[in-house]
Amino acid sequence: MAGRKIAVVGLGGIGGVAAACLSLSPDNDVTVCARSRIDTLTFDNHEESISIPLKTLTDPSFAEPVDWVILSTKAQDVASAAPWLENVCTPQTTVAVLQNGIAHEERVAPHVKGATVLPAIVYYNGERLAPDHVRLRRIRGHDLLVPAAPEATAFASLFEGSPIDVGISAEFVTHQWRKLLVNVIANPITALTRQRLAVFQRPDIQDLSLGILREAVAVGRAEGAQLNDNEAETILETFLAYPAEAGTSMYFDCLAGRPLEIEALNGAVVAAGRRHGIATPLNEAMLALLTAVSDANAAAG
Repeated sequence: MAGRKIAVVGLGGIGGVAAACLSLSPDNDVTVCARSRIDTLTFDNHEESISIPLKTLTDPSFAEPVDWVILSTKAQDVASAAPWLENVCTPQTTVAVLQNGIAHEERVAPHVKGATVLPAIVYYNGERLAPDHVRLRRIRGHDLLVPAAPEATAFASLFEGSPIDVGISAEFVTHQWRKLLVNVIANPITALTRQRLAVFQRPDIQDLSLGILREAVAVGRAEGAQLNDNEAETILETFLAYPAEAGTSMYFDCLAGRPLEIEALNGAVVAAGRRHGIATPLNEAMLALLTAVSDANAAAG
């Protein structure tokens, strides 16, 4: 097991935390693929802060094939990560996709040269405090969840001895939609209000959230997710227990003036709703508003 070669593509909050935790194991040989060279990553976990040496590449042409890829770019940035994926992937590689949304395999497979694609649901909150500084907030339960695929146990072993707990589920599609339900309220509402999760303590925001969730639940059921009659209410109740001071990836991207991954979140609900003839007006409103914000950010960048 020694010397498992791992490439982490994307060093935002999620990728930074993954790179830090993977680097804690002496069995992992971790290379970070990023725009800027970072030799040491500061990793905050609870009250502890440690410095972790990183091996960083900034030029895809110097990347070599690896056993595992942790793809943690935003969903809309998969195509721009293609030069990295083309160099680090072979048919023997497994690409774990740590991204929001659904349809991970369809989005990533064209770029990985026949590598196996393993979708993963990310439950932990990873915040990038600086280019070389990330913070982990564990929410509850598993930090990552993967389907019961042949590669699942080997993937979980990569994180053994780290703060990240990896779960495996045969009901992955249902869990994937449940995570999407959280994201279709958390990300757009924090981004549009430019407030952290404390904004969800407002009754009017809770009412709006329930409307968005009920539309998404109807679509998720049509897609095969086993969602309960009171799923929207349960999701919101669970969500309200999350740390009020936590932000979301779209909130941080909005503050930084970056393009937003709205197509993979509310956009996925709208697209699936159209396939099944299910109206999703509130999700369409979130999609339209945040697409306008994203386009403006892209133009300014």
